[in-house]
Amino acid sequence: MKNMKRILAVVLALTFVFCFAACAKTANGAETPTAAPAGDLSFKFTAVDLDGNKTDFDVPFTDGQTVGEALLSEELIAGEDGDYGLYVKTVNGITLDYETDGAYWSFYIGEEPASTGVDGEKAVADGVYQFVATKG
Repeated sequence: MKNMKRILAVVLALTFVFCFAACAKTANGAETPTAAPAGDLSFKFTAVDLDGNKTDFDVPFTDGQTVGEALLSEELIAGEDGDYGLYVKTVNGITLDYETDGAYWSFYIGEEPASTGVDGEKAVADGVYQFVATKG
């Protein structure tokens, strides 16, 4: 029963993210960041807690790494591998558990909900990523 609840929570969270991604509009003239040549690579990362407090980070990464790999490497996120990839439960030391408190972490690319999981999104130099605490 516990595993069914966990699977349901993951499916619900992913459905929520995909719905927002499908309804999101792209800003006119917005450019998608591209991979940078070899050298010092980093991206901007923001963690937004349930109270709306933001904490910003510059996250180093190596060419070919996903955003998830880079954030795990810097110990900024933690979670569990599931059927749909990494289910992030902890961001910047704050753990949310949908089963107990109805809150979860939503992954954003820029200001838009991501249509990919954090472990499926290739990191790009000067990219902007967020995890936003969401309740409901």
